Amino acid sequence: MSPNYFVFCEGDTEVAYTEMLRAHYRLPIHIIAKKTLLNITPALVERCKAVYVQTKNDKTYLMYDLDVATMLERLQKVTDAVLLCSNPCFELWLLLHYADQKTELKSGECVSKLIGVEKQYKKGALSDDMKQHLVENQNTAIDRAKKLTAYNNPSTTVYQLIEDLEKLKKELVQQHQRVSYSETQ
Repeated sequence: MSPNYFVFCEGDTEVAYTEMLRAHYRLPIHIIAKKTLLNITPALVERCKAVYVQTKNDKTYLMYDLDVATMLERLQKVTDAVLLCSNPCFELWLLLHYADQKTELKSGECVSKLIGVEKQYKKGALSDDMKQHLVENQNTAIDRAKKLTAYNNPSTTVYQLIEDLEKLKKELVQQHQRVSYSETQ
């Protein structure tokens, strides 16, 4: 049984992006969108996951913006989760699919820069063309994100989810090949 990927996030764009990943990878990615972003606690995370059949290999991700001063400290209290944090905002991760960003910026500036390179962008929605661009350029975005210092402005660690999904995808392909090979013997 494939592990579950629980993605807690705060915004509509994050939900749209995670839905795109779920469709692309065809893996059990559960999106738990919570508007109570300042109230994220280990107990809340566990209550939300309790409604699912869980496996020992499940992973929990917290996809949040760090434009609120106390956010990182709150997220770090959920010790068994991978932090997918963007500073100042999630749109930085999207922007890195189009261009480098090495200087500090505010959320509004980040969104404006993204619109400058992707005219169709609207918060909470990803066009089919944009989805295709994001998938085709994810390795470039990962390389750019890894050159930034985590949690500083600018930075994003969203790439960690992509790397985990790619790893599982490869493992599943190898398992399928082993099963196919053993059936032909």
